[in-house]
Amino acid sequence: MELGFEVVDLPETDYPTEGEQAPDFTRPLVTDEQWEDVSLSELAADQPVLLVFHPMDGAFPSTYMWNELRDRAFEDDHDVQVVGVSISSPYEHMTLIDDREMEFALFSDPQNGVAEAYDIVNDLDGMAGVSEPRPAVFLVDSELTVQYAWAAEEWPDFPDYDAVSDAVASL
Repeated sequence: MELGFEVVDLPETDYPTEGEQAPDFTRPLVTDEQWEDVSLSELAADQPVLLVFHPMDGAFPSTYMWNELRDRAFEDDHDVQVVGVSISSPYEHMTLIDDREMEFALFSDPQNGVAEAYDIVNDLDGMAGVSEPRPAVFLVDSELTVQYAWAAEEWPDFPDYDAVSDAVASL
């Protein structure tokens, strides 16, 4: 079967794993109506956060990931906030939220500094100086302790959504 793209192995990474501390950060958090600077620790103080790193808005992996997460309704079934992070601007995030009919909030990180802090940077081939986060998922509690972690090892790659669901259900 012709995929229309090449599967690429990504370099090894040392991302935070279960039991480790997730890096805190503050970035614009975008909803369907507004955005404002919010820190991960502020969100996690209210309830656990499923932090989903995704490629730029409009890329097929982002569409696939958010459709799957939306359809699984994690927030409806569990006491968890699903929140995204990508290099896309707040304006692009508002369009994605509207187009995908999502109720999730998305952090805007155009310089990709959050992905750097989590060691999940994906340098884009053929684009000097342009990077985005590799797909990754971190479930963090109120103390920012990682309860579940997954990061792509190849491009494209997607989380095991059943494993993510099990991790969320185990909180």
